[in-house]
Amino acid sequence: MPDTAPANLSAVDQAVITQALIAAAHEMGVKLIRSAHSTIVREAEDCSSAILDAKGNVVAQSELIPLQLGSIAHTFGPCAASFPIEDLVEGDFYITNDPYQGGQHLPDVFLFSPIFVDGRLLGFAATVAHHIDLGGGAPGLNPDATDVHQEGIVFPPSKWNLDRDWRNDGAFQRFVRANIRMPDHTIGDFEAQFAANQIGIERVRELCRRHGTGRVETAMDEMLNYAERRMRAALEAVPDGTYSGEDWLDDDGQGNGPLRIAAQVTVKGSDLTVTFDGTCDQVKTNMNNPFASTVGAALSVIKSALTAADLPFNSGCARAITIEAPEGSILNPRYPAPVRARLLPSYRVFNAVMKAIAQAAPEKVIATGFDTTYACCLSHLGPKGYNIYLEIFGGGYGAGPASDGCDAVDSPLSNCGNIPVESQDMSYPFFRVLDYSLVAGSGGDGAHRGGLGFQRSYEIVADGVTFAAYGDRFTTQPQGLFGGEPGGRASAWIERDGARIELKSKVHMPLKKGDRLVVRTGGGAGYGDPAKRSAALRERDRLHGYI
Repeated sequence: MPDTAPANLSAVDQAVITQALIAAAHEMGVKLIRSAHSTIVREAEDCSSAILDAKGNVVAQSELIPLQLGSIAHTFGPCAASFPIEDLVEGDFYITNDPYQGGQHLPDVFLFSPIFVDGRLLGFAATVAHHIDLGGGAPGLNPDATDVHQEGIVFPPSKWNLDRDWRNDGAFQRFVRANIRMPDHTIGDFEAQFAANQIGIERVRELCRRHGTGRVETAMDEMLNYAERRMRAALEAVPDGTYSGEDWLDDDGQGNGPLRIAAQVTVKGSDLTVTFDGTCDQVKTNMNNPFASTVGAALSVIKSALTAADLPFNSGCARAITIEAPEGSILNPRYPAPVRARLLPSYRVFNAVMKAIAQAAPEKVIATGFDTTYACCLSHLGPKGYNIYLEIFGGGYGAGPASDGCDAVDSPLSNCGNIPVESQDMSYPFFRVLDYSLVAGSGGDGAHRGGLGFQRSYEIVADGVTFAAYGDRFTTQPQGLFGGEPGGRASAWIERDGARIELKSKVHMPLKKGDRLVVRTGGGAGYGDPAKRSAALRERDRLHGYI
């Protein structure tokens, strides 16, 4: 059915097309993960996928990384502004990772492939993946960067053609390959993104052949309108007013801290505005948060706290929400500030906005979890080139009004899996994992207990290994709600020649053969008065070794 005229849809047809588009976005994510080369994508699933309409609005997305997708329309805009969509042809694609033009941090590279149906642009298939290395001043991540250019290649919003510039060792692919340390893995992950985008293109075309192009476009519009109606209905249930919350980062990696993140949430009818007045200024280290990341974090907490789980997250949800952050603050830095560790301030956005919402809707929120990322990078240069291990660690989830926090899971914004020890054994011969266990007692007490953090220990079995990391909650603690107690702190150390070397939360240093590196993540905070925790739950905690 090649018709292009707008058409009214029955509720059944709308549901069928809606679920087909969501399923297509999910299939794209599966294709990307199963085709990827690096463990950070193949195992940890640090990637996302989405389908956009012809105006760049997200209509469907995979359930992978909320922070990457929460602001994807914000990321798409500068691409279309630089290279108008009217000029696109079959095989073109947009690419960007520029933090100062709608991107997030440099490893997250966004690819947008146009979907043409009978010569007409219907939308875009989009993917983003965290690439293991994009050059810069150190393998995998550079904690010492003082500007964004020391963190890797910057792809400004730009347009290329798959056949002309990429395939068959095209000029753009050769450029990328020449500037990275693990070309087979990185180029392989780019190929996985292109393959996933192609899946999205084919699934949308199949829908158009079955239902008609005009009917698919109408369904896309209604998906956005439906999400807006649901979001506005949820906001109308929240009392009007301005509510405030704050949280703190330990420091900037150079001993300056703590760093304040302050949020104000104003509800007026069916509109909600988030501002961040009083937030600290941008810092000299890589702890700065590009504005797109601030938007993504704020949207994620509002959606998760105030709406039902069955509401698909698309651009329609954002129509009722305005987000602002002072220029020059850590949440909206000025170029060329480094931004590699942007997930840390993003989590404090999540925490501060959640605390503000708790004042208006206490039954809808959970206590603060570990809610940070410990990015652990071990690299080694051997006879065959660089080998880079990068993993994103979570910790304990915050407890809620009806349940304990989950143990040893990634935090809400990143949602990554762990890299199985067996996969690490196969991929990284320069270290081995000795211990992977829960940290007893790390969850905050309460009527409902915070989730436990975990510990992982590595034995370094080769010389010439470099360790780089950034984390948080080494000095500050996740705070409980309504009488719940704080979650436990994170820590890291090296055992060397019988001595224990304590590490700071941000570190870059060489390791020696025989070193034992131990990373311990923190727990989530408790919810409610500990005196109200049942004896049965306390006995279960004791039997399982949680306390």
